Amino acid sequence: MNGFLAQGETLKQKKPRPSGRGVSQKGEDMAIFLDTGNIKDIQTFHKMGIIRGVTTNPSILFKEGVVGGLKEVKDRTCEIAQVIAPLPLSVEVTTNDRIQMVEQALEMSSWASNINVKITIHGPNGELDNLEVVHELESKHDIRVNVTAMMSAQQCLLAAMAGATYVSIFGGRVNNMGYNAVEEIKKLRKLLDAFQLKAKIIVGSTREILNIVEWLEAGAHIVTAAPQFLQGMIVHPYSKETVKMFLDDAEKGERLVESINRATSLSKK
Repeated sequence: MNGFLAQGETLKQKKPRPSGRGVSQKGEDMAIFLDTGNIKDIQTFHKMGIIRGVTTNPSILFKEGVVGGLKEVKDRTCEIAQVIAPLPLSVEVTTNDRIQMVEQALEMSSWASNINVKITIHGPNGELDNLEVVHELESKHDIRVNVTAMMSAQQCLLAAMAGATYVSIFGGRVNNMGYNAVEEIKKLRKLLDAFQLKAKIIVGSTREILNIVEWLEAGAHIVTAAPQFLQGMIVHPYSKETVKMFLDDAEKGERLVESINRATSLSKK
């Protein structure tokens, strides 16, 4: 064992999954996954009915103060999973050791039935064990895998061929490298459709509100967005101005009616 499990702890028996391996949880049409580990933000947008899942990673959880090791990661993950169930939640392994990735994936997926496990496309030095792990998890253990940290259509195609349920391309980073993420997304969607691969395209690393709609239009099944981007999609300065006008005019109308009623009442006396 690898220290990921507490001493004396054994892997928990996995909960049975719905029939149809690789089929995503409720919200199969997909659209926007909230990219955060903040419970309050997740509750806010989930109550609106506008998110179709949540994604996290070690960096996101660290920023939210989840620094107490596996116990805190598990506690926060279970809390999020319960809030959004049956929508999917992606949780990332914290190692690139082949055996430990499998062990962690088995453990994490046992925490809730709507958890997907994130595995990077390769190791920090280009190690190639990862896709073998993805294939094993999907085909042998029936664990839905989100292959992440990808920058090209070719990487995503191979992850999809390995059996991944989700393939995540980092659109913002692609743009930062001087390429157009839209073209990679279009190319990838054509390939997945042509070869009838089950994987759904997640585009992350969103840099601006514009990215969300343009990436969905390009063919992404899902775009991840931080809470501030969703708020920015909802709130528009002209909408604020128009709502204020409506409310002001409604108040003026009520005052006019009250004035007429008073005048009518006085005339009858």
